[in-house]
Amino acid sequence: MEWNKDKKVDFRYIFTVPNILSYFRIILIVPFVILFLKDKYIPAAVCLLLSGLTDCVDGFLARKLNQITELGKMLDPVADKLTLLSVGVCVMIAEPMVVPVVIILMIKDLLMLIGASVLLRKKVQPCASEWYGKVGTICFYVSVVAIVVFDIVLKIEKFNIVSLIMLSVTACVMIYSLIRYYQIFREMMKKVKEESEAKN
Repeated sequence: MEWNKDKKVDFRYIFTVPNILSYFRIILIVPFVILFLKDKYIPAAVCLLLSGLTDCVDGFLARKLNQITELGKMLDPVADKLTLLSVGVCVMIAEPMVVPVVIILMIKDLLMLIGASVLLRKKVQPCASEWYGKVGTICFYVSVVAIVVFDIVLKIEKFNIVSLIMLSVTACVMIYSLIRYYQIFREMMKKVKEESEAKN
């Protein structure tokens, strides 16, 4: 395919305020990983806090500034998943009890990525994040922060039971969200099939 030299890239589309925040969240992953693996937990937590704050405001700003773009719809979940996986792997290295939840997280995100790819190939826009997906993310972050503070930094052995309960709840929410997203995916695929049959 030849590149059209007359075609200009609209940088206003690429560098909207919400998109810049998503880029920033992706960039923050690097210092977070480096700091965490060097046992610099407080600076690493600051990076994670900044990432969480930008995640909270980017959607609001997109609507407020009327800067909702297709690129932004892709960047936001990509930044979310990259951050989640990075945090999960780092904590997994420091605390093995997190391994099952991180594996569930990876499987869930992989299946959702495959599902989104299938929908895009059929020219169907994947569904937006639902509340249960957000709840799963919040549960994961709360569990991770609690484990880092009480298990890794303060080394409170009695907190292990609480950690296991929190991780179990997180795993259940993630599995539930995966089931619900699969149901939505199945309904969307059924609709695509019905529309295709109607045209024929």
